[in-house]
Amino acid sequence: MRRLYESLDKEVATEGREDVFVTEDLEELYDQQIKTPGLRWRLTSLNRSLGSLRLGDFGFVFARPETGKTTFLASEISYMADQTTQPVLWFNNEEQGAKVMLRIYQAALGFPLEKLFSNIESNKKEFFKKTKGNIRIFDNAVITKTDVKRICDTHRPSLIVFDQIDKISGFNADRKDLELGNIYVWARELAKTYAPVIGICQADGSGEGQKWLTMANVSNAKTSKQAEADWILGIGKQNEAGMEFVRHFHVSKNKLFGDKDSDPTMRHGKWDAKIVPEIARYEDYLKQ
Repeated sequence: MRRLYESLDKEVATEGREDVFVTEDLEELYDQQIKTPGLRWRLTSLNRSLGSLRLGDFGFVFARPETGKTTFLASEISYMADQTTQPVLWFNNEEQGAKVMLRIYQAALGFPLEKLFSNIESNKKEFFKKTKGNIRIFDNAVITKTDVKRICDTHRPSLIVFDQIDKISGFNADRKDLELGNIYVWARELAKTYAPVIGICQADGSGEGQKWLTMANVSNAKTSKQAEADWILGIGKQNEAGMEFVRHFHVSKNKLFGDKDSDPTMRHGKWDAKIVPEIARYEDYLKQ
């Protein structure tokens, strides 16, 4: 009888599961990981450094408050949206969702607010043409991991964005850094199950006024958050006069393979970029 119960338990545990093994075909691996592009960035510098985002990829961007993290997302996600037929799911638990959507409109069209509102019908059509209506913002002050799973199961996304990832609820641990580490383990699982994941989090006080942020500047983290990410981008901001619109990018972790046009010398690169807040975009100083 005991053997019968063990047999039934084993059948239940494996029911509906497919055993999928990784291919050993080198050509197929090259096609999957290098030749076939995933979601490409608006910034040429990020394509050269990180390359495409593909299924299974999880990374995060961190910076001090008022540096331009949400603007960075608006700039990049509005560019990625028309590269896919599946929705981009943006989980927003920070500022008002309608404000975020307006920034995405600005970034997609490259318009300041006055121009955006000067011809609403035309600009609305142009926005949907550029984004295919693929950007869906789930806006709630408290977002749980159950919410995320339910929405991902329903909409089958091409990309998952968390602003901010550290505030996703439903996780517990003895220490705050371990609780956050559990969120990042879960985010990696989402990336492998549904779509690549981008998280946004804060830099701690040690990053204030710093040009090049490192993994040591990630807020509320020892190693658990950093260990789960495939890539980590820090955005530094100096407080000196004349530097208001200059941001300093540092890729402190990069396990991505990149694309055919990626540059190995920029794999863990440091470079400057320009923030253009009136159109919610970042621009490269690098030559195209």
